[in-house]
Amino acid sequence: MIIGGVALLAGVSGGAAVFVGKDRLMSAAGGGYGLECSDVNLVTIRKQDHVWVRKYIKTEPTDGMTRVKTALRVAQAVYAAQKPDLVQVVVLDENGPTLRSDIRGRAIGADVVYIPHPDKAVPGLDDKTYTARYYDGKASENGLFFGERIELPLDEIAMISNAFKDPEDCVDPVAVGSTKNGEKGKETKAAGGAHGAAPAAEGEAAPAKEAAPAKDGAGADVVAEAPAEGAKTH
Repeated sequence: MIIGGVALLAGVSGGAAVFVGKDRLMSAAGGGYGLECSDVNLVTIRKQDHVWVRKYIKTEPTDGMTRVKTALRVAQAVYAAQKPDLVQVVVLDENGPTLRSDIRGRAIGADVVYIPHPDKAVPGLDDKTYTARYYDGKASENGLFFGERIELPLDEIAMISNAFKDPEDCVDPVAVGSTKNGEKGKETKAAGGAHGAAPAAEGEAAPAKEAAPAKDGAGADVVAEAPAEGAKTH
């Protein structure tokens, strides 16, 4: 799907999308707010005076409906924090690809596009606030999803989204790792002080503190776009 000259990822691999009916609405309203998830990558696209955010996340193995609920929740959380004009959340399996060039087709277990103000996002864009799609099968060992590709109708998406009272974002594993390393360093320093290390003798230089290792740099923000493919209705 292409909006305003920028391609949005579409989880298609040649198959048609199936639109679910109203008989699924009641079951969709229950089942909580999806799963905990972890960040894989975040891409911010600035085009003219608009800001679009694409977020890649991973979850543990689950069903397609739970994946799309997770994506809807995260999309709302991203919007609440950053107020972009468009948010896309792409859900991958925990064993799925990590290179953006490989994130396409059946590697995408669910994806959601959230445009809070469609009339302001792109001139000529219709008033479709949400698009939500998912594969209804499980993922294989290499993180590719089986099953039919389902596209939710807007009334079902609205029912799910309106249930989110305080939507939570995913966990950033880099931030969590940095926090744990910092706490470990404090514990080590406290333990050393508790044993009463002897002060350096007069005229003897105190040993210099070991420099902390440099953190790895963030990945490039260039997105390898998937081919734009349209969904069909049955």
